[in-house]
Amino acid sequence: MTAHTPKAPNHAGLGALASRYVDVNAMPWEPTPYPGVEWKVLLKDEETGLLTALFKWAPGSELPLHEHVEIEQTFVLEGSIEDEEGEATAGNFVWRPAGSRHVAKSRNGALLLGTFLSPNKFFNREAAE
Repeated sequence: MTAHTPKAPNHAGLGALASRYVDVNAMPWEPTPYPGVEWKVLLKDEETGLLTALFKWAPGSELPLHEHVEIEQTFVLEGSIEDEEGEATAGNFVWRPAGSRHVAKSRNGALLLGTFLSPNKFFNREAAE
């Protein structure tokens, strides 16, 4: 199995079909390549590109122009994020089709749960989620 939770020492030695319980509060926030955006990677599969992460956006932070190579899903836990098409506020969900492009921003900060089937393609910097 190639899926794993980075920084989860309690997963070592588990059987292939065992559930993986993740202590999210014990995980550190880690910086992304984008100022003001931090994350906790909850599930990652290097082979397929699958990624589920908790994202914390500082007020005024921005993710530069990028393309969602596959469907992207975001549930907003706190605050809000927006782009040229609209705004997703706390308790709401937004998903974007494969091939969609946008610049994402958070005026007042946000806490998000994001799921990606493959890494985003960034145009302004070399980075991937």
